[in-house]
Amino acid sequence: MAHFPALFAPLDLGFTQLKNRVIMGSMHTGLEEARNGSQKLAHFYSERAKGGVGLIVTGGIAPNFAGRVSPFAQQLSFSWQVKKHRMVTQAVHQEKGAKICLQILHAGRYAYHPLCVSASRLKSPISPFKPWALGTLGIKKTIRDFARCAQLAQKAGYDGVEIMGSEGYLINQFIVPRTNKRNDRYGGEFENRIRLAMEIVHAVREKVGTEFIIIFRLSMLDLVEQGSSWEEVVKLAKMLEQAGVTIINTGIGWHEARIPTIATMVPRAAFSWITQKLKEHVSIPLVTSNRINTPEVANQLIEQDGADLVSMARPFLADPQFMAKAARGESQLINTCIACNQACLDQIFNGKIASCLVNPKACFESQYKREPNASQRKIAVVGAGPAGMAFAIEAAELGHNVVVYERSDQLGGQFNLAKEIPGKEEFVETLRYFAERIKQLKIDLRFNTDVSADELQSKYDDSVIATGVRPRKLALPGIDSASVLSYAQVLSGNYEVGQRVAIIGAGGIGFDVAEYLLHPHGKAGESEDNKTAYYAQWGIDTTYQNRGAIRDKVARVPAREITLLQRKTTKPGKNLGKTTGWIHRQSLKQYGVKMLGGVSYEKIDQQGLHILIDEKSQVLKVDNIIICAGQESQTDLYHALKAQNCMAHIIGGASVAREIDAQKAIEEGVRLAHQLSADKVQT
Repeated sequence: MAHFPALFAPLDLGFTQLKNRVIMGSMHTGLEEARNGSQKLAHFYSERAKGGVGLIVTGGIAPNFAGRVSPFAQQLSFSWQVKKHRMVTQAVHQEKGAKICLQILHAGRYAYHPLCVSASRLKSPISPFKPWALGTLGIKKTIRDFARCAQLAQKAGYDGVEIMGSEGYLINQFIVPRTNKRNDRYGGEFENRIRLAMEIVHAVREKVGTEFIIIFRLSMLDLVEQGSSWEEVVKLAKMLEQAGVTIINTGIGWHEARIPTIATMVPRAAFSWITQKLKEHVSIPLVTSNRINTPEVANQLIEQDGADLVSMARPFLADPQFMAKAARGESQLINTCIACNQACLDQIFNGKIASCLVNPKACFESQYKREPNASQRKIAVVGAGPAGMAFAIEAAELGHNVVVYERSDQLGGQFNLAKEIPGKEEFVETLRYFAERIKQLKIDLRFNTDVSADELQSKYDDSVIATGVRPRKLALPGIDSASVLSYAQVLSGNYEVGQRVAIIGAGGIGFDVAEYLLHPHGKAGESEDNKTAYYAQWGIDTTYQNRGAIRDKVARVPAREITLLQRKTTKPGKNLGKTTGWIHRQSLKQYGVKMLGGVSYEKIDQQGLHILIDEKSQVLKVDNIIICAGQESQTDLYHALKAQNCMAHIIGGASVAREIDAQKAIEEGVRLAHQLSADKVQT
């Protein structure tokens, strides 16, 4: 019996056919600008093509200099640039039936350079430069540049192009009244505001002919004030179909929208309803997107006629073999994207090459060997948290004999706490993946087992210490009071927490504990965890009665009264993820959490927590004080081994505690496994 039949059904486009219904959606990796970037991109995309994805869409490539996202971003405007792109398309086409489209993206006012342009001279709230308003000649040149870019893409061997008309980039900026204040033939009435989009499509189709895929990424939900109305979205979709667009892709939310659309707290397939809503109005294939990360969800969407194709981007960072595993009925072995944004989007926005928290080899595939090691070593791993598991799995794949010792009765370490946080339930998927891979690789995993330095020295060639961290205890009078709990005790669910709570520490752990305690019984109940609650919390208008599909947010009722405290005078949560920190801060704000900085802690007694702010003493009359003030590495075993001159390595939180960093832990585990192999890979 075929697995996921809807997902693997071919799609006939008339002049060509897609071998299945899955698109690897566009995402910028940073390889585009890297040294030897074309070779690295070719390797990166060929791995995903080999894994069975039907169609790949590249990261955004500008049609001219003004359209570049940053000064050194890639553009395709000249014949001499074709050769590098051909390297990518040839690599993809070596895999049977694989296709690839180039995304043409003009950043408009989102560009990070002073030559940026837009429909009107209105600065974006998320970029530093005020754009220049395009004149009529500039618009005509931009249209020609789009068409030229598409023509060069065709010469480079691409199967088509995707025209980026959503997410608040240039075309989208012309379409909506929010950013289009023009009074010429490209502004004012709807027919004028969509003129740029339509003229670009017509010009591209004229240049590339009829047998070339044109995808238009249409902003179906702007999620900003003065965005498109539903009637306008439908009308534009129909006109795009008539103009010769092959496929319409679903675009969700502008980058400046204060609504999370792809982070882990967003329910799976939370926006597929809008794609289905449009299906009755057009006859060309529609792509649904955003927070779809399993073949089960993707197959159901197509099976229920919610879309013709499903776009997934980050899931192919997490596992390039996603489709191959789904085809074999091995979805339990898929390394699932948990939508954390830490190694992908956060790194891109910090000017680094993207990767993946659960798969640190993503975008660095060429640096890691594939074949098992000829000289097998017997290696002990102490600690079955993220670092230990990542090492054990990678080392076993490389042919080593691995034994894992875990003091508790379950694998996962700190992930077992993370999965309890409302909005972070996806961490369960990584634990499932670890467990399945351990079983598949027949790794010897010993629960409820301590191991001594003497035993490690006598039985193993190498020892890897991944014993993790423990909560740091504060030196504070009254710290041993029964009202004081560590974050680990709270998240274990084994301790009662009162209605009034003070949390010491406003880093990532403090924010997570606050979110946990704000929900009834400390966890997300069914009413809090479904899509309806998400739409209400973030003000998404699923009736689409308002422009941009936004509405007033529904007030949230906290389960507890919480005060979040920190010694620093900076904004609480300042060092949270670059692309998700604002979401966590906004969430606690919606719940009415009180946040205090510049706090000195004096003592804890029956009255509560005594603090000092601006040299003024006050008492927080609370039922419980939760300590989220950092961690300490557990290194005793490592030092005992080193004292005996044993071959020992330390990774993850055991190496450096700081804030709990799963990305660093997993990457260190994978990297060490390769370093211990005979053919050491230089990274």
